[in-house]
Amino acid sequence: MAYMSEDGYNKLLAELKQLEAVERPKVVAAIAEARDKGDLSENAEYDAAKEAQGLLEMKISKLKAVIADAKIIDESKLKTDSVQILNKVELKNVKNGMKMTYTIVSESEANLKEGKISVNTPIAQGLLGKKVGEVAQIKVPQGMIELEVVNISF
Repeated sequence: MAYMSEDGYNKLLAELKQLEAVERPKVVAAIAEARDKGDLSENAEYDAAKEAQGLLEMKISKLKAVIADAKIIDESKLKTDSVQILNKVELKNVKNGMKMTYTIVSESEANLKEGKISVNTPIAQGLLGKKVGEVAQIKVPQGMIELEVVNISF
């Protein structure tokens, strides 16, 4: 089960609609055009179009599985007494004093450029359930880091 915000769920639905209504017909047209060019055994354009179709169908299938498995979180019931999914968490690295802010989201909504990390990452896993002032010791590829929870919000 993938927990996500209603906004994240709606973005997935829009992406699925785009793939099925716009991208799929483009690929089908490309296959038909390549097929009209003659001998399929030596037609690289046809092979490329068929491969693109396979990749598109796989993406659509994965997206449908994520949507079917999605559980939308009622944001009105979220609390900020401890870290949980959809919380915005302000952190301080105990070792070097560096501050950072992350929003903990579902795997499909994760985007590091926007400060959104997946609930499945080691950092998010180490922070879940922590309260303001608590220090989480988290094992990352570079070793152990200690992050203090400075603030929790929406």
